[in-house]
Amino acid sequence: MTGMAARYLYLTRHGEASSDESELTDAGRQQAALLGERLRGVPLAAIHHGPLARAEQTARLVGERLDGVPHHRSEAAGDYLPYLPTREELPPEAADAWLKFLDQFTAEEREQGPGLAAAALADFTGPVVGDEPRHELVVTHNFLVGWLVRAALDAPKWRWLGINHANAALTVIRYAPDRPPAVLLFNDTGHLPTELRWTGFPPELHV
Repeated sequence: MTGMAARYLYLTRHGEASSDESELTDAGRQQAALLGERLRGVPLAAIHHGPLARAEQTARLVGERLDGVPHHRSEAAGDYLPYLPTREELPPEAADAWLKFLDQFTAEEREQGPGLAAAALADFTGPVVGDEPRHELVVTHNFLVGWLVRAALDAPKWRWLGINHANAALTVIRYAPDRPPAVLLFNDTGHLPTELRWTGFPPELHV
């Protein structure tokens, strides 16, 4: 009988992108390369990345520092709204600002996101079949990192809002078969020099 083993999910936001988000900046390419160097000792089985250029380029640059790790393009690893809360779900002090933020997205974006978010949970989370732990990297965007961290902590669905992730920072979640998910690292930028940290993060939250 086949058993279940732990999955270690490594999450990163793409490197810093150009103003039109069509490619990585020089800083973004450096961030991706340094993240690849950090992950050299990790026995990654796969790199999943979203379909947008900034995620694909980051995954490629990370993969160049690793040995033969396969890449997989995934719509579920893309940039989308994972969940649209009602006003009643949100803290009163933040409701106006967050609803105004969400209103800027198109009807299509608002409709497609929840299905992709459900696919991400199905594809990337939970223990794996087999006897050996599995290590996987997902190169994605800020919203999905927040969604998966929220899910790991069993927080309310709206709580993906306000969880921010710096470019090329590292988050690691463990899904063991005999215990709840554990967030082992969050937004770790230890592999980046000071001048490459905190890009993509709201300026008021820089430390």
